[in-house]
Amino acid sequence: MIDVRLTAVSKRFAKSSDSAAVDDVTVTIGAGEFFTLLGPSGCGKTTTLRMVAGFYFPTSGHIHFGDDDVTHWTPNKRDTGMVFQNYALFPHMTVAQNVAYGLKVRRVSRADQARRVEEALAQVHLAGYGDRRIDALSGGQQQRVALARALVIRPRTMLLDEPLSNLDAKLREETRAEIRRIQRESGTTSIYVTHDQAEAMAMSDRIAVMESGRVQQVGTPHEVYYQPANAFVARFIGRSNVLSLPVTGAGEQRVQVRLPGGASIEVGAPAGHGLAEGDTALVSARPEHIALGGDDDTASLRGRVSHVEFTGMATHVTVDVDGDEVMAALVDAPAGMALGDVVGLRLVPERLWVVKP
Repeated sequence: MIDVRLTAVSKRFAKSSDSAAVDDVTVTIGAGEFFTLLGPSGCGKTTTLRMVAGFYFPTSGHIHFGDDDVTHWTPNKRDTGMVFQNYALFPHMTVAQNVAYGLKVRRVSRADQARRVEEALAQVHLAGYGDRRIDALSGGQQQRVALARALVIRPRTMLLDEPLSNLDAKLREETRAEIRRIQRESGTTSIYVTHDQAEAMAMSDRIAVMESGRVQQVGTPHEVYYQPANAFVARFIGRSNVLSLPVTGAGEQRVQVRLPGGASIEVGAPAGHGLAEGDTALVSARPEHIALGGDDDTASLRGRVSHVEFTGMATHVTVDVDGDEVMAALVDAPAGMALGDVVGLRLVPERLWVVKP
């Protein structure tokens, strides 16, 4: 197992371009870690992965695999296993021939090829499928063949570029669990690209959230969800209300803010937040951390219902609070709640978090 380090990595596709596809990215992926690059389309995550793979060279910066500076190594020298979005399997070959392709290129003996292909197919739960044609497999099975082909070469790192995007919702859930199981068993350092927040949260040891070519935050799923670094991360990871509230007091990692109704509450904040009394704080409040409340609740908001959506597990309600829309996921919403109703919403102060713009 090796770590992968990107240091001040940038990529511009045109020398005259003012904007970079990837801009000054510095991250360290630990040995054996499952690390995800997450962000919307065009944020630079796939470009970053392709630089790690060697398909693109950085305009500036360095990439290390362990002690090796691989910044300008060609892909064949980096010893990576790549799983593509479209699987990139050879339709004229059998399953075994597809899996063995990388070993054949590396001139592994036929006996070792057969043994390692059998082991790789067993690892992805496709033992006995070696003689089947690719077009005889389901989408999920083809994805597992692509995984086996990447793993069979025993790569130093495995790279996965949105490998589940072509699968239906149920199969995506099943396959992501399989990918995570396989990665844990192999211990291979893995970098995964996706735009799907739930996928990233379910699979990752850590996540780098990207936007406009830059890394906005790196952290565990718990950290990026409950302690987002800025308003973009708060809104992109799940749903979040970002409330602008006046600061009435500040400590090292706590900030006191005043709600529209006049009550003051204390919320969590990152060290070095720089806020002081009289400033305006942006406070992230997840919809599931808002419940129905009354006028006597200290941490309360009051407004008029502008949208109601029943999903089974919860009722998603949007409330107009002095011109601002506040979303709440209510498990205790009355069945008769309707548009135009005036309701109170109770915040959970210990779950609120100050974010940067």
